[in-house]
Amino acid sequence: MALLAPILLLTVGLVILVVAGDILVRGAAALARHWGVPALIVGLTVVAFGTSAPELVVSVSAVLDGVGNMAAGNIVGSNIANVLLALGLPALIMAIPTNLSGVARNTFVCVVATVMLIVLAFLGNPLIWWQGGILFAGIVIYLIWMAMLARAGVDESILEEMAEIEEGKSGLPKSVFWDIVYVVAGLIGLFLGGELIVTNAVKLASGLGVSETIIGLTIVAIGTSLPEITTVIVATLRGHSEVAIGNVLGSNVFNIFAVMGAAGLAGPVYFEDNLFQFDLWVMLIATIVLMMFVMTRKPIGRKTGAIFVLAYILYMLAVVFGFK
Repeated sequence: MALLAPILLLTVGLVILVVAGDILVRGAAALARHWGVPALIVGLTVVAFGTSAPELVVSVSAVLDGVGNMAAGNIVGSNIANVLLALGLPALIMAIPTNLSGVARNTFVCVVATVMLIVLAFLGNPLIWWQGGILFAGIVIYLIWMAMLARAGVDESILEEMAEIEEGKSGLPKSVFWDIVYVVAGLIGLFLGGELIVTNAVKLASGLGVSETIIGLTIVAIGTSLPEITTVIVATLRGHSEVAIGNVLGSNVFNIFAVMGAAGLAGPVYFEDNLFQFDLWVMLIATIVLMMFVMTRKPIGRKTGAIFVLAYILYMLAVVFGFK
């Protein structure tokens, strides 16, 4: 019973975080359009950052609250969930194509980002400002590169899909005043949700006798990945399974470069031994497996989707019961 309150409050925090992130994206996207910003650039910046807003808020809040190990667990766990769940679940409904223009390019960036994170973690633990600065520079370079490709007229299906998804959203505010209200409400909600999650995740970890890293890898990681998982499942149900891979690649790149970079700049991010022994390698292997599908241009079908979901269940069991 002592753990009931932290569990409920953590759940409330996750709900607030997901809703606030969606409100922020809607408001910021509408505001950008009222200012004449092209839809493609909105998709590249506002939407991409918006889908990673839960991870960003939770990770930075965790670092500022002195539990940087939760931030590390959240980012690593979210990237694993994005590949195995956010691709595995929709693949059970409809095959996910991997031969779209720009997918190979962005898969390569995702692999590079993953390797960079692992190398920087091994070079120094905790990950501090200079490592965070290197990672954050990665997202700046990535965004500039994507913008240059868009300006050059390069066929970048991932960016087009992001723009189309955002343009198709209903419930966008209709005036600049309401744009700003949405943005402010979203920011306040993200702050409150993040604080609720971090505070109660620490209490839950203490009550269960496990580290904050474990909570970050499991409950918090799944919770902060809900926007990505929900987006791709809804898109797949509507017959747009091609959205899934672009969403996952973009989210994982942002999680490593922008979220881990910002967390490292905010304070020390601690990587516990179990991350070095197991979780970082699961993240890398999942990313490489995805790259193999992209390089061979093979769709991710139902059998593969079932294997991905089963692999995630086994991974969760390994994390929870310590099979490492």
